[in-house]
Amino acid sequence: MTTEKKKKTEKKTKESKKETSRQKEAIAKFREKLEKKAKKSKAAKFWITAAWCFVLLVWVAAVLYASQYLMGWLLVYVFHITDWGLNDNLVQAIFSAITYVVAVVVTIFVPWSVAKYKTSRDELGLRGLPTWADLLLAPIGFIVFMFVAVLLLALMQKILPGINWEQAQEVGFSNLITKSDFILTFIMLVIVAPVAEEIIFRGWLYSKLRAKIPAIPAILLVSLLFGIVHGQWNVGVTVFVMSIAMCTIREITGTIWGGMLIHIIKNGLAFYLLYVNPIMIQ
Repeated sequence: MTTEKKKKTEKKTKESKKETSRQKEAIAKFREKLEKKAKKSKAAKFWITAAWCFVLLVWVAAVLYASQYLMGWLLVYVFHITDWGLNDNLVQAIFSAITYVVAVVVTIFVPWSVAKYKTSRDELGLRGLPTWADLLLAPIGFIVFMFVAVLLLALMQKILPGINWEQAQEVGFSNLITKSDFILTFIMLVIVAPVAEEIIFRGWLYSKLRAKIPAIPAILLVSLLFGIVHGQWNVGVTVFVMSIAMCTIREITGTIWGGMLIHIIKNGLAFYLLYVNPIMIQ
């Protein structure tokens, strides 16, 4: 009896081990399937997110270029064909103002009205009024951005010596003579352009990207596009670094006020160097 019991016990033990082994195999196979599905799901999610980010970038670039060319054509038709005899700088100011307004409105409200892709004031980074944090971070960000931009430009000159790194930025305004010329140019370059560009790039585009991807890739994508649309290597590198600083402040404060102030300071400095300083040294 003892021997039979031992045999039965051993048999049961073997069967139990086999059953346990089969269960482990089944669990391993099931886990493997889940891991494969998870990998496929992650890959699909990655490519869907990448495609969505690409669409957002293309949308902003297309709106900017299309509004610029469309308004340019209309203004050429209205002011030159009809020959109203207006000052060229006034025409340029009107052209720039309408272009920026159209770009902001189309960027934000066409997706809203067509695809119900709504955007709140908070998403645009226009929550509340500028705070002390905005006012303190802006000059710090400006100093850091200028320092890094100078170093990066020097490095780029060595890496790509064939590019004209001294090319003057074409802003559309020239031969400023009257007081009104200076006032119009100042308003467009130092106030209207920074406000509109911050709403589009650090406001709308950054918030939409940030809703899908982490901060660092969102900052880099916004800054890369911001550099590209400026159309010049030297300016593109400078504003790329500036955009990184402004996006970082946007991420910290949740608003675009600090970045807007940096943009105003930078354009104000450019206005002085391009138009005021040459007159003062004559």
